[in-house]
Amino acid sequence: MRRWLPAVAAVVIMAGCSDEPAPQPAPPSPDMSTPPRAVAVNPGPFEAGPYEPPRKGAYFGAWIKPDELTHVGRLTAVGSLEQSMGRRLDFINTYRRFDQMMGTPSDAAFLADGASFMISWATGDNRSILAGEHDDLIRRQAAAIRKIKKPVLLRMRWEMDRPNLQATMWSGEDYIAAWRYVRKMFREEKTDNVSWVWCPTAEGFIRGDAPAFYPGDDQVDWTCVDVYAGFEYKPIGTLMGPFLDWAAQRPKPIVIGEFGVAKAWGSEARATWLKDAERTFKVNKQIKAVAYFESDPEGNGPNQQFQLTGDKRAFRAFQRLVQDPYFNP
Repeated sequence: MRRWLPAVAAVVIMAGCSDEPAPQPAPPSPDMSTPPRAVAVNPGPFEAGPYEPPRKGAYFGAWIKPDELTHVGRLTAVGSLEQSMGRRLDFINTYRRFDQMMGTPSDAAFLADGASFMISWATGDNRSILAGEHDDLIRRQAAAIRKIKKPVLLRMRWEMDRPNLQATMWSGEDYIAAWRYVRKMFREEKTDNVSWVWCPTAEGFIRGDAPAFYPGDDQVDWTCVDVYAGFEYKPIGTLMGPFLDWAAQRPKPIVIGEFGVAKAWGSEARATWLKDAERTFKVNKQIKAVAYFESDPEGNGPNQQFQLTGDKRAFRAFQRLVQDPYFNP
């Protein structure tokens, strides 16, 4: 069990300073009178690599955007959310550029305090990877992750199916070849503490193009999806339904790599959506980990702002989810 972080990281973001106004008309709420659709119901056990899923329930993690991307800023952001939630995160989602190594001072502080990581690694152009142009960089990252000396979840170029990444992904075949190339290099570097997570978008499954990027059951330890009520307010089970149908056919645990509900929909609708998310996760027992995207990215409008702190009603629903024993395995 991790300790509470030092005082520098314990500046509490008060959940509920003020309710967010609803800038759009209230959308229809998910139908809570009928049970959510249970699709991915395989409870395991699974062969999931070194980062083992819980036997029952699901881990809870998050990405928390710091006010400043500094050592103190990262510690403060995580510590503040944990204080507001009244519990520790099971894992911390951390984003890295292709050339940004694990092993920063804040990484070391989190690890010393018992944290676990899901590393979202933005690898670059797949064809340049396959040409060997980044071999040294990849091997250095493998060595840096090996030095963590505990299991990690690694999302190699998550959301690879996004249309705006086509110029560097090239094709599903190129992505799969690059995945196998990088994983082989990690194996050569004896980096054996990684569970490989394949994580496209829910929209990619709705369009039907995401499965073309799947490297294969022999290459993937956890399947994953990123799902948001952003520009569309629909139940999470509807938004990620095509993914769940696909994932239910594979003997892999599922991690919801990012999920969030936009400020645009207003406090009451956000709270309802989160309640529905909680029960949807629980009936789909193949889902073994979930991570909220606690961030208001700069430059985005209200349909792409997902931070819950400061929104009393929505945060209360969020607290019920994170304090549910199911998400405290």
